[in-house]
Amino acid sequence: MASVTLGGTPVNTSGTLPEIGSQAPDFKLTTTDLSTKTLNDYSGSNLVLNVFPSVDTGTCAQSIRTFNKEASSLENTKVLCISKDLPFAMARFCGAEGLDNVISLSDYKDGNFGKTYGLDFTDGAFETLLSRCIIIVDSKGKILHTQQVSEIADEPNYEKALASLK
Repeated sequence: MASVTLGGTPVNTSGTLPEIGSQAPDFKLTTTDLSTKTLNDYSGSNLVLNVFPSVDTGTCAQSIRTFNKEASSLENTKVLCISKDLPFAMARFCGAEGLDNVISLSDYKDGNFGKTYGLDFTDGAFETLLSRCIIIVDSKGKILHTQQVSEIADEPNYEKALASLK
């Protein structure tokens, strides 16, 4: 279990992020067209897993905008934006913002991604939502970098995350 804060108040997650150097656990997430994607669907590509509580918060929205801009210049890299938002909300936000360099995925159906990766909140105002995390996975499925943001309202360290892919 990891402990972070939400507005200074401690909250806990169901576990800890996977170890750097380990294989990324498989997942099954829902796309904006309601199809299902797994980790294997992105095999051969480097991945930025941009995980956040909800697209409808300022910090979460900014992380999508930033990765949309920054990661588009990286070779063989896909940015997966993952939350428990309904796929319709993700499609609405990215469409309105003109964000087409990210892939929106939702863990709303069964919450298995959050449980498997140990980052769903177990208490507090955001209970059951996903903690703000960045997980970088190489093209062979190995985890290169992780960051669980200690204060949910803070942005992740984009530079450090993206540097792990260079």
